[in-house]
Amino acid sequence: MEVSLLEMALNAAVIMADPVRLGFLAFGVLVGLALGVIPGLGGLIGLSLLLPFTFNLDAYSAVAMLIGVGSVTTTSDTIPAVLFGVPGTVGSAATILDGHPMAKQGEAGRAFGAAFMASMVGGLFGALLLGLSVPILRPVMLAIGTPELLSFCVFGLSLVAVLSGSNAFKGLAAACFGLMLATVGEDSQAGVMRWTFDTIYLWDGVHIVPLALGLFAVPELADLAISRTSIAAEAGSHLRTGQWDGVKDVFRHWFLVMRCSSIGSLLGSVPGIGSAVIDWIAYGHAARTEKGAAESFGKGDVRGVIASESSNNAKEGGALVPTIAFGVPGSASMALLLGAFAVHGIVPGPAMLGERLDVTYSMVWSVAIANILGAGICFLFANQLARLALVRAGILVPIVLAITYIGAFQGSNDWGDLYVLIGAGALGFLMKRLGWPRPPVILGFVLGAIVERYMFISVTLYGAQWMLRPVVLVVLLLSLYGVGAPSIRRLISTRRGGSRRLHVGLRADANMFDALFAAAFGVLFAAALAISWQWPFGARLVPQIIAWTGILAVATLLAMQLFLRFEDTSVPTAGGAKGMYFDTTTDFQGLPVETIARRALVYFGWLLFFLGAAALVGLLPAMALFLAGYLRFSAKESVATTLATAAVVTTLCYLLFHWLLVVPWPNAVIGDLLPGFRSIRALRLF
Repeated sequence: MEVSLLEMALNAAVIMADPVRLGFLAFGVLVGLALGVIPGLGGLIGLSLLLPFTFNLDAYSAVAMLIGVGSVTTTSDTIPAVLFGVPGTVGSAATILDGHPMAKQGEAGRAFGAAFMASMVGGLFGALLLGLSVPILRPVMLAIGTPELLSFCVFGLSLVAVLSGSNAFKGLAAACFGLMLATVGEDSQAGVMRWTFDTIYLWDGVHIVPLALGLFAVPELADLAISRTSIAAEAGSHLRTGQWDGVKDVFRHWFLVMRCSSIGSLLGSVPGIGSAVIDWIAYGHAARTEKGAAESFGKGDVRGVIASESSNNAKEGGALVPTIAFGVPGSASMALLLGAFAVHGIVPGPAMLGERLDVTYSMVWSVAIANILGAGICFLFANQLARLALVRAGILVPIVLAITYIGAFQGSNDWGDLYVLIGAGALGFLMKRLGWPRPPVILGFVLGAIVERYMFISVTLYGAQWMLRPVVLVVLLLSLYGVGAPSIRRLISTRRGGSRRLHVGLRADANMFDALFAAAFGVLFAAALAISWQWPFGARLVPQIIAWTGILAVATLLAMQLFLRFEDTSVPTAGGAKGMYFDTTTDFQGLPVETIARRALVYFGWLLFFLGAAALVGLLPAMALFLAGYLRFSAKESVATTLATAAVVTTLCYLLFHWLLVVPWPNAVIGDLLPGFRSIRALRLF
């Protein structure tokens, strides 16, 4: 069997060495890299776009091109994540936590070098796992039941403790909010419409693309707009050196790369986990296990970038395992790949592990070559891309915002996507200024539907006994330890008479804005508990568990905010803000509070202007108006710069989204007044 596997692998290598097939693979890589850079797009759109063009290709070329697209979007999505704090795809959200602070510190080149090398190594690791493990993993995967999958999701949620900074209860409340958002829409068990408020858009739930862009992109761009500095305030010299420093970091932390690549590969092989979760799990693992991570992660630690990027590329190889072995897509992009299989007569299952091993190993080689090629292209242009961090904010903010709007609209091609973008943006801005962690919201949201499905099946089949299965019990104990360990260590340190002292009583320094924000979450959970009480069992099971957990987290948090205070006696007490206040010291270089408030209002005013203009003249024409208005009146750019920038960006978006991707633009008032334009292909913009 070993000889047969080796022969098949070599035979597949010869097949893939054909220049024509390599050309199709390279074309897929280029498309994937381009889509990964644009927020809101990704491998799924690329596969949808290229799938019709594979019908006349041979099976090897078709699969190679499609795998080329899917394998590298999580390589190039690092670029907007590092430079702008905008997730190019949901798989790069965790990269923002340390990559964007590195860019602000003038280390964008180093972040790129580490990210691209970690992505390549992770991708190769995933390809190796796929090549060696398909026959081995089949019986293992068949033994994994719904309770085990549910316990893995609970373990993922336990990471809120390390994604929440100094207050795990804020993270737990935020994760519960994300889980509750995931329950919006029609319940699959009982057919109940939950939290839709008679709005058709919400029948299918909130889409992750506008939610993620709103929580991360809008607040980060707001900081740039308010501070009016470039992303990296310092000169970005020695970018080439920084890039190679990042490469050295990857090899210096090789064990971390191997661990996170293993996490990505193994979790990628479990159907339903998905890229939106895997990078968080790997990041959380690194934050727990790396020395000094508690002090440096989230502040520009290159190890955070390495953990996230090595895992999200490794998952592609893992996701192919159930796709090939069982015909069960390991991710949404793998579902489209199954469509290509059907077109070309490839039948997943035992045949792929026997007489069609040449096709299987051609996929292995495609994943490996695509990752090498994608990382190589990104390396070639990393220094030029890093220089974007030095461009003044007045030019970058409107361009990235305009693309963010269109990227958010790709969620479900509905006006509701834009409302979610602005609402999530305002929420994200408040959370950042009040010290609330945003990653747990996304983590809870992406795990919500999976948790609900697995919970209903597990409770229906096993009752409470599902928690007593051996694997489940071990994973749940690990999850409980992960959540409780930081608080336990904190209390032990206090009781042992260290420099920290616990004071009980009404706190004079309590931030009432923060307390009111927490109380708002508590009211939300209480309302959800009351409303869901009348629903059928299948529809109310998970919402009520979430609501009770959220209420407990908020109650504990309010008690700590208002009555408990840990004081470090080794540090002299200094006068600080008391009463009701927002964080206006971080990110704003000492600007007066009045200036920060005025610029924030102007920034969100432009967001609303964009939305209003889109309702009147269409989304793409509104982009041109927004760019021209922001550049000229807010950024004070020259007329020549304003017109040139608006024209170039709008034209490129017109060609990409209107002609290439054929986006169905939302109806606008002008289109209703002049319906004849909608019959003209070139003018069907409103």
